[in-house]
Amino acid sequence: MNLELSPSVKYWSQFLHPILMWALLLLTIYAAYLGLQVQRTRNAQGEEKKELIKRRYNIRHYQIGSIILALMVTGSVGGMAVTYINNGKLFVGPHLLVGLGMTSLVALSASLSPFMQKGADWARATHILLNFTLLGLFIWQAITGVQIVQKILSNV
Repeated sequence: MNLELSPSVKYWSQFLHPILMWALLLLTIYAAYLGLQVQRTRNAQGEEKKELIKRRYNIRHYQIGSIILALMVTGSVGGMAVTYINNGKLFVGPHLLVGLGMTSLVALSASLSPFMQKGADWARATHILLNFTLLGLFIWQAITGVQIVQKILSNV
């Protein structure tokens, strides 16, 4: 099957992945903030704890994490699809491989939720480690992604 798109659609479709991923990076930073507030709530005592619980950081963190999981998977697959449609191949290099690794990390991190809800400290520690690793890789991906966008723009 040969999918033919107009040159304009093919060109502009290349920018959907980077725009989505930059928005997702910001959302990931917000999720990290919420996660830190969940930890703060867990460690608080007395009136401070009551006030922090009212802010529902745990629920917001869980909801944002679910959105991140969905967008990371669809954004990764979408980026590969657009690259393949436009070039007839994927460019196997650090950006692709780290992106696939990040998609795996976010899935692994999300899979720990049932264990954390049951109070498993090992799951919580692993979740935090995976997510801060993910955030570091995400920042690196943003930089390499900008370099790829610059290459696309220079080929106009």
